[in-house]
Parts: sequence; C-alpha cells; structure tokens
Amino acid sequence: MIDIASPCSGWRRVCPDAERLARDAARVALVDGFAATGFTSSTRVELGITLTDDAQQLQLNRRYRGQNVSTNVLAFRAWEPETHAPSGAPFLLGDVVLAFETVAREADEQVKPFCNHVRHLIVHGVLHLLGCDHRREADAVTMERLETSILAKLGVPDPYHDINLSIEPEPVFT
Repeated sequence: MIDIASPCSGWRRVCPDAERLARDAARVALVDGFAATGFTSSTRVELGITLTDDAQQLQLNRRYRGQNVSTNVLAFRAWEPETHAPSGAPFLLGDVVLAFETVAREADEQVKPFCNHVRHLIVHGVLHLLGCDHRREADAVTMERLETSILAKLGVPDPYHDINLSIEPEPVFT
C-alpha cells in the first residue's frame, strides 16, 4: 500500500496529477528496486509519501539530519537489516518526503518538466528506502542506472544526461 499525503496546495496547482504520478513512480521503483537489490518481503509493503513545503522539510531535515536547510527529498527508512514484519502484518518500508518549493526551483534551474522531476525524486527516495545509496562513486553509478531504467518505464527522460530541448517546461515561479 502506498499512502500519499499532500498538505501543500502548490503541488495540486502546478501538477494536478502529482499524487497519481508519485504513486505510479513508487510502484515501478518498488518492483524494479526489489529485483535489483535482492530485497525481499513475504508480506505486503507499506510506503508513505508526503508532498509538503520547504518549511516542513526544513524542520524534518534539521531534526533528523542536523541540516538547517530544506532539501528536495528525504527518505526515512522504517526498517533495519534482518527486520521482519510480524506474521500477517505489513512490512513498513518507510516514508519519502518532497519539498514543493525546492523541487520547483530545481526543475526550473535544470530546465526539466516539474512532473518529471517529481517522479525522479520519488524513485530516488524509494531506492534509498530499499538500501541504495550514492555516497561512493560506484554506488552512485549503480543507483543512477537503476533510476534511469525505472524512469524510462515511466516515460521520463534520463535526468542525468538527456536534455530534450523540444520540451520547454513552463516556469513554476513567475
């Protein structure tokens, strides 16, 4: 089950389908991420996604990471290796939280359609929940390849290399 909360109205204003796109991106990321990482669960998986604003993201980043700045995506894993859900209970994977203003600013700066950037960050966050990381160069390359493969299935160009000049996204901030 994928539970989505969207307390920030900016998401619906700029990308009316943000919740559906986030859910679809998370589903594909879960399937492909499970296959790529070898992560298994014998029960259903629960994942939370919150589409919030920079103010709330700043509070979360300060509290849990000691960073006094907002960030585009945070992933809060709810499990540790060797953790198993009680019999019949869902496996709580964790939460992915996106900050509207930061995501919008990045999309504008990187000349990417806002909704594509949202899908990329959802995929990125879900892969973190599954244990993927990008601290080391080799891990970053592996994670980027997995992200681009998943995004291709969603019809999203490679966010690391593709620049589709035929698509001119409208600026989010005017």
